[in-house]
Amino acid sequence: MQTFGHLVDGLAVALQPFNLICAFIGVTLGTLIGVLPGIGPALTIALLLPVTFQLDPSGTGALIMFAGIYYGGMYGGSTTSILLNTPGESSSMVTAVEGNKMAKAGRGGPALATAAIGSFVAGLLATLALAFIAPWVVKFALAFKFIDKFALMVLAFVTVSAAFGNSALRGLTSLFIGLVIGLIGKDIVSGQNGRLTMGLVDLRGGIEVTILAVALFAIGEALAVAATHQLSTGTVEAIKGSLWMSKEDWRRSWKPWLRGTLFGFPIGAMPAGGAEIGTFLSYAAEKRLAEKPEEFGHGAIEGVAGPEAANNASAAGTLVPLLTLGLPTSATAAVMLAGFQQFGLQPGAQLFTSNPELVWGLIASLLVANFMLLALNLPLVGLWVKLLSIPRPWLYAGILLFATLGTLASNPSPAQLAMLLAFGLMGYGLRLYDYPIAPVVVGLILGPLAEEQLRKALQLHQGFFSSVPAMILFSIAALALIVPAYMRWRGRGKVLTQLAATED
Repeated sequence: MQTFGHLVDGLAVALQPFNLICAFIGVTLGTLIGVLPGIGPALTIALLLPVTFQLDPSGTGALIMFAGIYYGGMYGGSTTSILLNTPGESSSMVTAVEGNKMAKAGRGGPALATAAIGSFVAGLLATLALAFIAPWVVKFALAFKFIDKFALMVLAFVTVSAAFGNSALRGLTSLFIGLVIGLIGKDIVSGQNGRLTMGLVDLRGGIEVTILAVALFAIGEALAVAATHQLSTGTVEAIKGSLWMSKEDWRRSWKPWLRGTLFGFPIGAMPAGGAEIGTFLSYAAEKRLAEKPEEFGHGAIEGVAGPEAANNASAAGTLVPLLTLGLPTSATAAVMLAGFQQFGLQPGAQLFTSNPELVWGLIASLLVANFMLLALNLPLVGLWVKLLSIPRPWLYAGILLFATLGTLASNPSPAQLAMLLAFGLMGYGLRLYDYPIAPVVVGLILGPLAEEQLRKALQLHQGFFSSVPAMILFSIAALALIVPAYMRWRGRGKVLTQLAATED
């Protein structure tokens, strides 16, 4: 009952006119960038970080907008997957398998409808699950000692490095870069200035998360797209026939919507989860449970309904560790964490007690955003399709311009502009050599906090093995590194054995 009371209080915050406008802007922008291939919620939120700081000093409206962008991006990605066979988001890859086949067979309307309604159902159920699970996680986290908090951040470092990119070593390298950047500036514990500043006055305050996020996600992405000439789009499938689903489509879709939610939410909440895993598991389950498995690969509606539900449920799942523990499990969550820090807020158990209006207003706004997205997606599908005709050079030139002007508006300094360019080039270099971007931002945000918790723990003589939760978290972090490495080594050994047998 207490959770219902919190949700009612949160709705009072979410339904304030300014916050409603922020939610509407967020879901509209999110749908737009979800439709456009190559531009994700992380990039959009990074672009808006410097702008929203000026418009909303409290942070509530801005964070509601960011959450709306996240949810909207998950919705919009299905449109491109179905009509263009090009996922706007990596988590929409599975939707393209069956959705585009349905569009080519003249059933693009039902494919878009089951994706939109499934996203709504999953988003609604997963948001309610977030509201009921979060308080339990917070009660557990409030009992943490300093060494427990440090162990939790070590687990976050390991899982983030393993979850992003194709190589754990490259992920750890990106994380190390972020940790080093986080050391620049003031010593958190002693308050001493000038650490690793090389005598530069502009670095005494440290590197702003906003500058790094905008540079890596926006500038780096634009440079990478321009350098690789990724400027053309495919052929958009025309929507033929009715947009609405038949009774048969409804009958075949409602169970995949529920099963997709059950896959997506818990996997999204895991430290090394991610929307992609849930969508693939949902697709595999629907293929096994389908009444007509022969339709899979040729346009089965269950193959769209289940993965899209899992995709959107994972977005709410991602917010569980972000809001309760301050741990990002996706690139978008990492940039949202930067958004919290921009307003002087640190997600975690303390935020639920110190600023409950913001937290529950944000959670309640997700329920509002779901209804907005359902109203936006189906009636305006023709408008979203027309956005695919925007020339890529114009799009990325606008991103570069907006990133630069937004940075200058928040802090008009030549040094900030120079850092924006330098980190943008670094972002391009990381993409060029296939290093993940998100761990750099996570390292900058959580690195100083991890240092503070460790030094306070040592001052209070809290050793690494002085707490049971810390020992458990350290063990999980070690397993997260050792098990994947062992599996890769074992797989490589099998391949070498097979090659040797072939040669003999």
